Amino acid sequence: MAIIEINDISKVYGYGAATTVALDEVNLSIEQNEFVAIMGPSGSGKSTLMNVIGLLDRPTHGSYKINGRNVEKLSQNQRAKLRRDRIGFIFQSFSLLPRLTVLENVALPLAYKGMSTTRRLKAASQMINRLGLADREYYLPRYLSGGQMQTVAIARALINNPAIIIADEPTGNLDSNDSRLIMELLSDIHKDGTTILMVTHNPELTRYANRVVYMRDGMIIQDELTALGLVAPTARKSLYYLPHKTEEDDLAGVSALMKVIPGSDSVPESKTGRRSKATKKTKSKTKRSKSRKAKS
Repeated sequence: MAIIEINDISKVYGYGAATTVALDEVNLSIEQNEFVAIMGPSGSGKSTLMNVIGLLDRPTHGSYKINGRNVEKLSQNQRAKLRRDRIGFIFQSFSLLPRLTVLENVALPLAYKGMSTTRRLKAASQMINRLGLADREYYLPRYLSGGQMQTVAIARALINNPAIIIADEPTGNLDSNDSRLIMELLSDIHKDGTTILMVTHNPELTRYANRVVYMRDGMIIQDELTALGLVAPTARKSLYYLPHKTEEDDLAGVSALMKVIPGSDSVPESKTGRRSKATKKTKSKTKRSKSRKAKS
């Protein structure tokens, strides 16, 4: 049985002429332990879909089930409890509380379970140690690198042992090295049996997914299985449209630079092929000064 089952989900904002359809009768079924990457241009409905799946927003109409449980019939408190116990969130901006230490940030979700301070700090410490940040437990977020802050955010998402991780552009604010470390960490979490849904604009990150869903205008336009370690076929096509610098480009740039190096004997010509007026004036002044010295 699918862990997530969405049938004809739509989400509409506004009224009348100002109506915006964010999701248009979306159907999606996700099995346990899948790693699903969700791609699409800005405004395609990716984040809205994640908000509905993560129980942060209610659809306008349609049905949504988690483990066969119909969530639209749940009360606000029941939805909050299900979200707390079953779903972990990872955001692009980390969303760490700046005045809390790493240990306190990771332990925070356990406070909502009513767990004692000692027990939740011990559990948070074990999770931090598992993710390799044991020496940063008492640091404030501002003293961490981007990759370390995202690792802390992942530790906080995992502290309740969720069945589903929702990652919204988890590497969007990271450099390539930190991005690779975070994706390897998510890959390890996936191998442990956690279902991961990841929103991304980066085709390269589809290497870590075994399924890629493409969205446009609030609809799912394609859903394809892909092999781990390979860029998804449809995502690979978008790589061809990215600019690539070659060695010839670099040499051409150096060549152009050499022509305008200060002090160079060569004088750049204007677009008409003639030397600029400023150059002519400089030469005439030099000739006049030489003639004056000769007379003196």
